[in-house]
Amino acid sequence: MKAAVANAFGEAPVYQDFAEPVADSDETVVTVEAAAISPIVRLLASGRHYASGTQAGFAPGVDGVGRDADGRRVYFLFPRAPFGSLAEQSVARRAMTVPVPVALASDEAAALVTGALASWIALSRRARIQRGERVLVLGATGASGGMALQTARHFGASHVVAVGRNPSKLDQLEADERIALDDDADEKLRHEFDRGIDVVLDFVWGDPATRVLRAVTKDRGSRLGEPRLRYVQIGTIAGDEIALRGDMFRSTGLELLGSGIGSVAVEDLVAGAGELLAAAPQAGFKTPFQSMPLRDISSAWNGDPDTRYVVTPERS
Repeated sequence: MKAAVANAFGEAPVYQDFAEPVADSDETVVTVEAAAISPIVRLLASGRHYASGTQAGFAPGVDGVGRDADGRRVYFLFPRAPFGSLAEQSVARRAMTVPVPVALASDEAAALVTGALASWIALSRRARIQRGERVLVLGATGASGGMALQTARHFGASHVVAVGRNPSKLDQLEADERIALDDDADEKLRHEFDRGIDVVLDFVWGDPATRVLRAVTKDRGSRLGEPRLRYVQIGTIAGDEIALRGDMFRSTGLELLGSGIGSVAVEDLVAGAGELLAAAPQAGFKTPFQSMPLRDISSAWNGDPDTRYVVTPERS
């Protein structure tokens, strides 16, 4: 079969021949129809992610959409190495698959889960959002951040704030408030937290997170008690580390949570993907993406960093 193969960490995968997978008793071979190139896929292929393996020579890809051995169209997660989803065939545990609604095209379903699963899990499993709560999304101009605004609305958020670095992209987002991280951002952030925010979804960390946390915690410490705030850390594209003061937690209702592989069981990730896909047709979730043939993996891998690429294997 053909696959996108990462022959060396840090280099773009190459379209070439690759061994066909053989399923164990609890697995199914999936004939792949669509798989997204997400940030975690790139990190794993670079060797810099905490879950990266120790050897190159594998097909990247952590999820995708395809036909299982029984002909059912499924979304599958965490295929068995080295058979990632950026290939004509992959292999995954049957327990790591969920059905895809007929109303969703395969490339659309792959892009949707890749973009929205992080916020779906963060809101439903980590923050445990309640209808009527208020949500701020840091990194809202990215693909996953933009989807987080939609999932927050789906879960019943009454007020959604989009925060990001790109003013023109912020203007295109559906949010109650939009805050560009410019010189005036600190005052605007403080105003939003004074009005009340229940959940923060942070896709970036680094300096932007420092500014948001300062707005959350500076000059707090009411003797009546500060309101609870669940701050959910999801991604670190703006930096891996920030400085945290102990009194930030003692003087506020701040709760710092993580959401990702390890803080959430893989069974919950798969269940969340099933919930998301089942809800998508009626919810009308929209996520921008560009489909490209698997044979053009090099172009997709090195393409516009602001575009979510979905590769689709071609068969004769």
